[in-house]
Amino acid sequence: MAALPRAIVTRPAKEAQAWVADLRAQGVHAVSWPLICIGPVAHSTALADAWRQIQVYDAVMFVSGNAAKHFFAHRPTGLANPFSTSLRAWVTGPGSRNVLQVCGVPQDCIDAPALNGAQFDSEGLWSVVRSQVMPAKRVLIVRGSAAGESHAMPSAHGTGREWLAQHIHAAGGKVDFVVAYERRAPVWNEEDLEWVAQAAVDGSVWILSSAEGLGYLLEAAPQQRWTHARALATHPRIAAAARNAGFGRVHEARPLLAEIVASIESDA
Repeated sequence: MAALPRAIVTRPAKEAQAWVADLRAQGVHAVSWPLICIGPVAHSTALADAWRQIQVYDAVMFVSGNAAKHFFAHRPTGLANPFSTSLRAWVTGPGSRNVLQVCGVPQDCIDAPALNGAQFDSEGLWSVVRSQVMPAKRVLIVRGSAAGESHAMPSAHGTGREWLAQHIHAAGGKVDFVVAYERRAPVWNEEDLEWVAQAAVDGSVWILSSAEGLGYLLEAAPQQRWTHARALATHPRIAAAARNAGFGRVHEARPLLAEIVASIESDA
């Protein structure tokens, strides 16, 4: 059997470390190379307001594990966990579900796409929760924002949550947004860019989990050609972005360890 290619995990640093450890345990030579940096919001007044008013909502949708983690970091001291059968927590994938459970949300209060579903995204979530939405039902969407972006409006990145908000509105529900964390582009020096250039041609597999992160990569290395680069995208929309960027080989796999490893092995 041919040696497995190196896998470049591009998730934010803390998530990437966990993925690298899991991949290495499966015999994959994995390294961490975050394409997005995550940090707290500069002003947390809106988060405090969201917690103060949380009982007016029927569901809170978390766009990612980072959204859940940073939202719960602002939970008022002494406030009992408000999630119950009457206040639902919505997520699009198993990683975010795990974060919510670590934050103390009971498993039976969480709605998410089934593990055997086609994709972990807003479309998959909507098929699970659409029956919960009716006129006057209120949903809070907890999201991140790109550095410098207005917090008053949804981000242009991550179209899934705008799609979900539109469907909630169409069903008669009401949607509010709150920003829980900030995304930034990584800052690289010349040595870092040389590493990127080498990884674009040496057979490494870039595991892409964010179209926004891919955009930051392209902005940082605008002259780089990706004809010989390999990508493994965790969603069809990310795969399409990688193909548009010129990646020579693009495969897709849901963000589950077994499926990521199987895809890498099949392309060795």
